[in-house]
Amino acid sequence: MKATFGGGCFWCTEVIFQNTEGVTSVLPGYMGGHVDHPTYEQVCTGTTDHVEVVELEYDDELVNYEDLLKIFFKTHNPTTLNRQGNDVGTQYRSVVFYHNEEQEILAKNFIDELENEDIYEDPIVTAVEPASTFWLAEDYHHNYFNDHPENPFCSVVIAPKLQKFLKEFKA
Repeated sequence: MKATFGGGCFWCTEVIFQNTEGVTSVLPGYMGGHVDHPTYEQVCTGTTDHVEVVELEYDDELVNYEDLLKIFFKTHNPTTLNRQGNDVGTQYRSVVFYHNEEQEILAKNFIDELENEDIYEDPIVTAVEPASTFWLAEDYHHNYFNDHPENPFCSVVIAPKLQKFLKEFKA
């Protein structure tokens, strides 16, 4: 099974899903824009309309799509438009790209449930859009956190987020 999420910097989302039981592959890339074969530099300009995403392959006997949605919404801020923390731009928008009608329905229902439960102080701005062409990110983005733990962004931003996730979801 395949799932694709845009929840800010793909370095952050990649390592979260790499540590999720049942997820067999996590690839960083770009989706939702109008330029073929976009580069990181192009996407960062905000002019291509691409989102930094992770494309997951998962075993639905070990983890279901609703569990992935729960992790996605718990590990990023779905209430800030075109922003995650200090990362600002349309490439950081919150979006669920669905691969079939079931995923679309599950994602929209999940968001409705969160809104009805008043989980967040502000309204959820996460878009639910059909998956389009997935453009694989450049090699240096793959496995970024694990390969660059000394990077200040990794140690200050990603590591605490990963520890919080591991504490909450591994129990």
